[in-house]
Amino acid sequence: MAKIFTGPDGQARCFWCAGWEPYLAYHDTEWGYPVADDIRLFEKLSLEGFQAGLSWRTILAKRENFRAGFDGFDFNIVAGYGPQDVARLLGDAGIVRHRGKIEAVINNAARAQVAVAREGSLARWIWSFAPEVPEHPPGEIPAKTPASERLSKALRKDGWKFVGPTTIYAFMQAMGMVNDHMPGCAHRARAEAARARFMAP
Repeated sequence: MAKIFTGPDGQARCFWCAGWEPYLAYHDTEWGYPVADDIRLFEKLSLEGFQAGLSWRTILAKRENFRAGFDGFDFNIVAGYGPQDVARLLGDAGIVRHRGKIEAVINNAARAQVAVAREGSLARWIWSFAPEVPEHPPGEIPAKTPASERLSKALRKDGWKFVGPTTIYAFMQAMGMVNDHMPGCAHRARAEAARARFMAP
């Protein structure tokens, strides 16, 4: 499979965003660009958990419904969800209705509060696991890395759920903790520049 494709605007992009218009915007404006906002980090951890066994396309298509259902993924609100909220979400056809994953988000929201109380912010803790140097050659995308395994282990030790090392590596790619834009992709250098300007929490 070619690792680069030329978009309708003539710009070279990573192969995986071909064929679906929302992927282009997600690739160009979000994926691989560093994020330090606690709510956005928690949202992405939650959505990656929902993606387990599914495709990101499925989740991205439902993202606004997830945001509406989970109060914008404000973990200080979600941590207070009870059985009625679980029932409400199980009845929401606009999201992935999986009890285990829904309950994991609620559990993880409480764990996020613990992390903030201990570390000062969720971002500060999570970014402490970002690798200082690339862990694989450009263009070779592993399912997991030593850094994702370390972060996954730390999250699970803290009681988080649906945070295996493969799920966490996808999270790290998306949040700009690593730069996995393909060589030749117009956004690889842009993401690298954004990372160079980024002040880790």
